[in-house]
Amino acid sequence: MNEFLGISLTEWIGYLASFFVAISFFMKNIIKLRIVNSLGCILFVIYGILIDSWPVGITNGIIVAVNLYYLVINKKSHRVKADEVQP
Repeated sequence: MNEFLGISLTEWIGYLASFFVAISFFMKNIIKLRIVNSLGCILFVIYGILIDSWPVGITNGIIVAVNLYYLVINKKSHRVKADEVQP
């Protein structure tokens, strides 16, 4: 497989996934945290597939689903109907 700086593409994907997941834990905004964490988890799903590790892929796939669920729920709960807006 292709290498860059002596590191395989598969390993780069794993490192990038780790970076995004780690960075997400430093975020105060829960929406940004879930988005960045989801990106890292998606990369971990790809990494799990590339290294043929079902536990890595499945676990991170579930985390992505949970993050997306809460992002959608959060978006719906912040909607305000036009007749509920007060001057």
